Amino acid sequence: MAGYKIGYQVFIGEELIIRDERADKGMVKIGDRVAIADRVTLIVSSNANFSKIRPSMGDVHRSIEISEDAWLGAGSIIFPGVKIGMGSVVGAGSVVTEDVPNFTVVAGNPARRLRTLDRMERYREEKIDEL
Repeated sequence: MAGYKIGYQVFIGEELIIRDERADKGMVKIGDRVAIADRVTLIVSSNANFSKIRPSMGDVHRSIEISEDAWLGAGSIIFPGVKIGMGSVVGAGSVVTEDVPNFTVVAGNPARRLRTLDRMERYREEKIDEL
């Protein structure tokens, strides 16, 4: 009913939280072979609820995309509008506020790039062999 798009061979650990609203249908896209560890949070919608600052802050409704072969570590939080690149890794407990490029490892709060994975060319060759 929420319209999430989930690829094949996706692993979703226990207690995944997707914070969205009824109007946000289809705003979560998860690619093939993605690994999502326990207690990951995907935030598609956010607002200040009944606070008097809500009119000045507005509401946030933005999609999240997790590209194929990405791995989200336990307890990571993905903010609205973020795209996690193909083959990327998000460290446990990380708070991801910006897009993560393909084949990149990020960690921390806020998440920062730690390194680029050197398997990019090999990955591309494997994908071509599958076709």
